[in-house]
Amino acid sequence: MLASKYQSLNEPTDRERAKAERREALLREATRLFALNGYAGVSLEDLGAACGISGPAVYRHFAGKQAVLIALLVDMSKDIYAGGCTAAEAGGTPLEVLSRLVDFHTDFSLSRPDILQVQDRDLKSLPKAELELVRKLQNSYIGLWTTELAKLHPTGSKQSHRFRAHAVFGLLNSTAHSAHSPRTKKSGLKPLLSNMALAALTSPVV
Repeated sequence: MLASKYQSLNEPTDRERAKAERREALLREATRLFALNGYAGVSLEDLGAACGISGPAVYRHFAGKQAVLIALLVDMSKDIYAGGCTAAEAGGTPLEVLSRLVDFHTDFSLSRPDILQVQDRDLKSLPKAELELVRKLQNSYIGLWTTELAKLHPTGSKQSHRFRAHAVFGLLNSTAHSAHSPRTKKSGLKPLLSNMALAALTSPVV
């Protein structure tokens, strides 16, 4: 009885749930609008209108437009690193770990191309502290890949391992943008991308 009572006290109220849902809606629309028009080309009024609220009402959820960008890019970097850690911590041979990393990154790129476009174009609009945090998270994510690449290619250099990882990111991230073209046939795209990425990661050291 007491456990049930305390559980109900910890559950969010209808107002708290509604506020959380509105915040998520604002982040979704911000991702879409920033990808479409660029961070500088979107106002709080544009963002509010996309969610059916006034521009000033956005301040109930974010301190300003830059706070929206911070939430988008910092959360994205945390999500990517967490997903990479899950793939790496499952263990196995270097090739098995890299295969899981490729699988995770391919899914992320194909499901969230807009946020990747926002990062590519507007990362430098972050304040210094948040920019450093994003870069730290991304370097840690790259480290998950280079650790396995060093095992797979023991004669390769650190620079070559990072180059391979960045080459694969470029392949997967850039292709995700074209995947949203109405003329792109998406069936079979993931296995094709995964095979291309693994080919780049496993090619012999020259």
